[in-house]
Amino acid sequence: MSKSEQKVVQYLNEAHASEAGLVSVLRSQIAMTPRGSYRDGLEKHLDETRTHARRIHQRLGELGQGRNPVQVFVGLAETLISQSLALSKTPFDLLRGSGGEEKVLKNAKDACATEALEIATYTALERLATGVGDEQTAKLAASILGDEERMLERIMREIPKLSDAVVGADVDGKPSYDITKTGAADAARGIADEVKQTTHETQSRAKRTARQARKVPGVAQIEGQIKGAVASEEDLPIPRYDSLTAEQILSKLPELSQIDLAKVDSYERKNDNRSTVLSRISALRRGEPWPGYDELTVAEIEAVLGDGDEQRTNDVAAYERAHKNRAGVLRGAQRETANA
Repeated sequence: MSKSEQKVVQYLNEAHASEAGLVSVLRSQIAMTPRGSYRDGLEKHLDETRTHARRIHQRLGELGQGRNPVQVFVGLAETLISQSLALSKTPFDLLRGSGGEEKVLKNAKDACATEALEIATYTALERLATGVGDEQTAKLAASILGDEERMLERIMREIPKLSDAVVGADVDGKPSYDITKTGAADAARGIADEVKQTTHETQSRAKRTARQARKVPGVAQIEGQIKGAVASEEDLPIPRYDSLTAEQILSKLPELSQIDLAKVDSYERKNDNRSTVLSRISALRRGEPWPGYDELTVAEIEAVLGDGDEQRTNDVAAYERAHKNRAGVLRGAQRETANA
């Protein structure tokens, strides 16, 4: 591989890493964005981003990266770093801002910065490829550059509307953010509809799909809130809920998963609305050690602990003690700590 080809491959790898990381960020933003023109734009760009990554990967293969172990390693490292940064940022996206309207606005501002970086990346790649006579890569970069420029223009058109929504919610006291209309809520409803409409075999597949969906940060809690808002006493994870005292309910809350805590929270708010119960739920609704944790068995959790991440092991132990307090998980965490 010539020096010019190596340089083109380097820039293609950087672009591919950027696209791979952006997929995770877009998914998390869609999960918290209500239906409307802005979410339509995010969903369209998610499809475009996946296509960009696939086209770049194909071009790298055409340039022979797959036959060069050094370039393969560099490309893998670029992708892993970008994905790690995106995934580590995602949980914080769900917490920022005073309300839903402000979360969406801040995410949109971040998206503008991301698109500007993408535009710079593909402008540089197109120029570089043209300079070394790689017309095919230059055309590829120009094509993707057009998509990124259009996305930035679309976000900029949304910013004024999103800003107005923040004023309405935080200044005028007229909130418009509806958590039941977010991407995560729509996904949860889709799962529920699939379960209702299918046979036993398909129901099993739908449950697996639900477990996978809950690995997106925030989905499990939103699903629980939606179910709790329409639940009857029989639907709750605590039997004979309405006949229990607040003290009796408090003793059972630590056994619940995040989705069940959210369900009870919604049910309690629309009925007795007891501050002692709601305060305890709020204290227990801390983040899982990682998205989807509550969906895992003891054996699956032990397998993850085997990776040797000390901080993650400590997080698991603390979360388990506050919730289900499963002996198998705690023994596994203690064993990993001792071996560290």
